[in-house]
Parts: sequence; C-alpha cells; structure tokens
Amino acid sequence: MAPETDLMAKIVSLCKRRGFVFQSSEIYGGLNSCYDYGPLGVELKRNVKDAWWNSMVTGREDVVGLDSAILQHPAVWKASGHLDTFSDPLIDCKQCKSRFRADHLQEGSYGEVRDGDDGRPRCPKCDGELTDARQFNLMFKTFMGPVEDAANTVYMRPETAQGIFTNFVNVANSARMKPPFGIAQMGKSFRNEITPGNFVFRTREFEQMEMEYFVPPDESEKWFEYWVEERFEWYVRNGVRRSKLRQRPHAQDELAHYSTGCIDVEYEFPFGWSELEGIANRTDFDLKQHTEHSGKDLSFFDEAEKLRYVPHVIEPAAGCDRTAMTFLVDAYEEEERHNEKTGKTETRTVLRFHPRIAPITVAVFPLVKKEGMPDHARAIVQELAGAGLRTFYDQKGAIGRRYRRQDEVGTPYCLTVDGQTLEDGTVTLRDRDSMEQQRVAGAEVAGFVQAKMSDWRRE
Repeated sequence: MAPETDLMAKIVSLCKRRGFVFQSSEIYGGLNSCYDYGPLGVELKRNVKDAWWNSMVTGREDVVGLDSAILQHPAVWKASGHLDTFSDPLIDCKQCKSRFRADHLQEGSYGEVRDGDDGRPRCPKCDGELTDARQFNLMFKTFMGPVEDAANTVYMRPETAQGIFTNFVNVANSARMKPPFGIAQMGKSFRNEITPGNFVFRTREFEQMEMEYFVPPDESEKWFEYWVEERFEWYVRNGVRRSKLRQRPHAQDELAHYSTGCIDVEYEFPFGWSELEGIANRTDFDLKQHTEHSGKDLSFFDEAEKLRYVPHVIEPAAGCDRTAMTFLVDAYEEEERHNEKTGKTETRTVLRFHPRIAPITVAVFPLVKKEGMPDHARAIVQELAGAGLRTFYDQKGAIGRRYRRQDEVGTPYCLTVDGQTLEDGTVTLRDRDSMEQQRVAGAEVAGFVQAKMSDWRRE
C-alpha cells in the first residue's frame, strides 16, 4: 500500500473507531458516497461552522445571515443556468458497467487508459469498450405534491447561493444594508456526482458555507483580492499548516463565461492538491439573470449618489465536510517515543487540532474511583461547561491509557483530580502537544484554559 493511501486508510479507520464518521446505512451494506457523523464528528463539524460563522458574520458589521429553503421554484434553476448547463460529460463501460467522467478519464484520474485499435480509449478497469460521452445533469429531481408528473417537478438545490440572490432585495431592505455588504448562508446541498470519492471530500449530500458579497461594479476587483486573502488566512488562523495550502488561479478556459476571475484555496491531501474553497468574481450575472426571468428589479439605488446599479458579486464558497476533513488530515500525526520505564519505542497517535476546532476541549479524569474524586471531577466538568468549554468525563482505565485516547481524538487539555486536589484544591492539567503537566488551582482552571486556547500556535 502506498504511503499516501496508507495514511488515508488510517484516518478513515480512526474516524470510525472513535466516532467521527460512519458509513451511512452500514448495516444494510452502506449507500455509496453517503456518510453519518458520529458524536465527535458532529462536534467537529459544529466547531467548523461556528468558526466560519464567527469570522464571516458575527465578527463583522457588513455581513448578515440567511437560511433559504432547500426546495425552490424550478424557475430559479432555469434562470441560474443549472437546468441547462449543470452537467458533467459521462462515459460508461459497455462491459463492466463502470461510469467515468470524460474529462477525468482523459486526465488519467482513473489510471492508465489504453487506446484501442480503432483509436478510442478503452476502459481503465477491464479494457472494455466505452460509450460516447453524453451530458449528465447533476441535480437531484423529485416531485412536490401527490402527482409525479412534469408539472410537479422540483429539484434538491445543488448550491445555497441562489437562495441568496433571490432574496437580495428582501435582505437589503429589511436589514438596511448598502453595498458593499454580504449575505452568508450554511446548509445542505445535493449533487448527483458521477464519481464521488476520497472519503467525505466529494459526496452527493454535503454542507456548504457560502457568502455573496455585493459591491459597486468599480470596486469588484478590490474586494475580490480582499476575500482571497481573508479566506486563505482563515484556514491558517484555525490551525492548518501554511505549507500545505496554496492559492490556484483558474485558467481562462476554466472560468464560467460570466466570471472575471476565480482563485481556489487548495490543500495538499494524501491524494494530491485539491480544492477547499473557491473565491469567484461573478460580476452582475446572477442578479441580472433573476431580474430577466422573474420580471422583478434586483438593482440597488444609492440615495446618496442618486445612482441605480446592479451590484457585482464576490463569492467565497467552501464545503463544510471537506473543511472538517482537512482539519482531520492536517492534524493527524504519529510520534515515535522512547518509554523510559519499558525501554520500548511506542507510537503515539495524536490529532493536533486548534483548540477552537477540537471536538472536546478538556477531558476531566478522577485519578481513582474513590475518596470523593469522581464527585469533585464532575463538579469541575459542570464548571467548565458553564464557561462554554466542551468537556468529556472519563474514569475508566489507567490514566496513561485515558491520555492516549484523548490524544487520538485531539483533546488539547486533560485535567486530573488526584489526592492533592482534595488537600489544596489544585488539579493536574496536561497539554496534548507537549505532554507537559502543571498544577493549577481548581477555581482558576476555566480562565487558565481559555488563555491557553488564545495563545495556541501550531508548531
């Protein structure tokens, strides 16, 4: 097994064993490309979304939130172009029935492709004959109401952005916003991907974190550059190693016809560089399209300048699932350490999450299950939880094994109540990264941990 494949296999195994991610419908054999998030995975995703929302909305005066419906009028998708153009070129193998994206087949993403005697590519899996490419629309279709006919056809949204565009005037008027301003949204989207894969990186059901930033036309380039840098640095601020990130501008033939620029923030995964987030200058295309198809004026009137215009839009669009996966992959480390007591070399598996992202902030242990230590430890759990810190209580097993379990799920701090605690009220606080321990007054633990979180830096 190649090192990069071995690494992903270890991470996938850890995710199931420790309750981050499970295969959906596993007891029935699973459903391809669908996953369920376990107790720790739910917390990880919630922390990712909180970090994004706090950065994009809570911490700013120029961005407000929205939660639009998953099911929208079919005319929305006609206006946006999704009905006509949201498709991938599809090729099937006539022999083994495997399905491939034509562009990925040509790029060699499925492995080496042999040309047949007739000059046509053969199936990379069985060397069988391939069909001609045909366009395959990626939207999931369903029906609204009791009758399943064309008149009742609706679609599961493939992106959250269109709900923002159709509500532009509603939000601008109700929130009294003036460009430049943004509307942010998080939520589920659905794409019937031909070739999903790489664990939760590309799935058919996923969560997006998108923001549409509406600007005067002559300010679009300035704000495009601003959001590229802001979004890149967000990953660094939340613990991703800068050396594993890059910005990749789209080539001219990659851009949508209406876009004047797009830059992807990419991460170097074990399977190669792949997109985390795209920041695009969408110009005024979306608002003009919806104006034309709906007959409603989606322009903005600047009363101070006595000027009416259709704003241009800068769109930072990220995937929550692949962002959570990025934090997992980037945090994963295996350390070789010499055990002085046993004389053996041991491997410590650790997830070096930023404390802001970690599913558990502080694990609390009573050293033994007697002498009132469990009661004292549980009281500290309540105190820490009251201070907004995510806690976990564990009294089972040797203290060393409890530490190792928390290292493997990325808990930054472990707190132990021991005999000295009962004498002077101090506890032992262990740091995940350095494994150093220090005595801290029990009454000061919450503030002490919060200060350490603020000062945390990835080594």
